[in-house]
Amino acid sequence: MKDERQASLVAAIRGPVVLITLGVLFLIDQANLYSFRQTWPVLIIVFGVLKLIERSSDAGPPRMSFPSGFRL
Repeated sequence: MKDERQASLVAAIRGPVVLITLGVLFLIDQANLYSFRQTWPVLIIVFGVLKLIERSSDAGPPRMSFPSGFRL
């Protein structure tokens, strides 16, 4: 139950976190500190961190599935 709640929390904050990050990057671009061309990789890092948090909150190890539908 706790893992499901944490996973849903991560899913709920994903959009706002990405929008805030994007806004901060555009603000940095408008302030002429760095261009957006130099800072866009921060978005990839944010997506990766959110995905790691989401996967760490999933219950149990990942399951292997085969094309025939057989699951381990």
